[in-house]
Amino acid sequence: MIYDLLIIGSGPGGYVAAIRGAQLGMKVAIIERSELGGVCLNWGCIPTKALLKSAQVFNYLKHAEDYGIKTSGAEADLKAIVKRSRDTADGMSKGVQFLLKKNKIDVIQGSGKILADKKVEVTGKDSTNKIVEAKSIIIATGARSRKLPNLEIDGKSIIGYREALILSKIPDSMVIVGSGAIGSEFAYFYQSLGTKVTLVEFMPTILPIEDEEVSQQLTKSFKKMGMKVMTGSSVESVATNGDKCKVSIKTAKGTESIEADIVLSAVGITANIENLGLEGLGVKTNKGKIVTDEFYQTKVSGIYAIGDCVGGPALAHVASAEGIICVEKIAGEAPTPLDYGNIPGCTYCQPEVASVGLTEKAAKDQGLDIKIGKFPFSASGKANAAGHKEGFVKLIFDGKYGELLGGHMIGYNVTEMISEIVALRKLETTGPDLIKTIHPHPTMSEAIMEAAAAAYDEVIHL
Repeated sequence: MIYDLLIIGSGPGGYVAAIRGAQLGMKVAIIERSELGGVCLNWGCIPTKALLKSAQVFNYLKHAEDYGIKTSGAEADLKAIVKRSRDTADGMSKGVQFLLKKNKIDVIQGSGKILADKKVEVTGKDSTNKIVEAKSIIIATGARSRKLPNLEIDGKSIIGYREALILSKIPDSMVIVGSGAIGSEFAYFYQSLGTKVTLVEFMPTILPIEDEEVSQQLTKSFKKMGMKVMTGSSVESVATNGDKCKVSIKTAKGTESIEADIVLSAVGITANIENLGLEGLGVKTNKGKIVTDEFYQTKVSGIYAIGDCVGGPALAHVASAEGIICVEKIAGEAPTPLDYGNIPGCTYCQPEVASVGLTEKAAKDQGLDIKIGKFPFSASGKANAAGHKEGFVKLIFDGKYGELLGGHMIGYNVTEMISEIVALRKLETTGPDLIKTIHPHPTMSEAIMEAAAAAYDEVIHL
């Protein structure tokens, strides 16, 4: 059989592309060497959110008296928390399996290597090989934890995100290297359960891609929890030959030595592009990523690539969007290229962080005339009633035309609020339009309207 579409990898890019292809009448197959749903569903997005929810519930119990409720004896059971997380991921993986079956998509277990003439050699776990052929091939192989030479992961003392998801006991102390979304989420999780966490970041601020004010607020919130935050610092070495890890950290003031039970490396990702046969085919790569055009076609006709193995934000929703655009182009539709300037990013620690568009610094660096509006949740009725007064909404507008250039939020549930800003930017809504858009009261989302009003000196509740 010659498939219309063959996809290597079943993560949020691969399986979404497969389903869209089936909807467009294609005969589709997916090659997957591990679990359906990929890293995001099995070892990333979904299980981490289950862990974070458990941490949030535990924090509620610890502060129940703040809500007029007396409790006693609350205890975090890490094995039960991990089991819930794994059960959640397993359930979602079964859901992907159902969707693929529903859409009559063939699943081929094994590792794929692309040969000439759009043929793929699939090697199964039993080392048996078979050849699969398709008219079009999409590479959606994702990425894995990046390794540093001075931070070699051994799975015990020095761990990556996979091991961090399934620890059997709560460590007394942990050094987390890297404060991006993964590092910050695990920092919040383990600090909440009672671990003494030290968060080390090479850049001047944690969550370095976020607006500086957001990063500063999250630093305050983490320190309030008792976490040690070290920015402008780098881990030089880790000695693991004793009962504890001895971590040598270079700071602006000199070298500091910290002992910890575990060191978690969260320093980014590396694309999975090895052993795919790319070099022999002439598929171009740059800095460890596959090079494509705006519709994800590589330099080789009929071979495409999407998701974390190509350039752009390494986010599940980006991979899904790329997959849909890619397949629609293959099918002869007329999709619009993805607007990478309007991609939301979310970090699910507490307080949550969500953003889209230009930061204040980026707008100023471009020489733009801007208006900035900021509304703190301490002035929000809903936030006060919910006991979540930390954080704010910050909006950035073009000073002349009122274009919404960026939105930045830190606070309770803001990852559910950022979509409004994404939609408003997509629809080219101006600041004055947003001010006149009625938001329900009391809600956290009122802060969006109030922040817009603040930018135009019309704010009521400040």
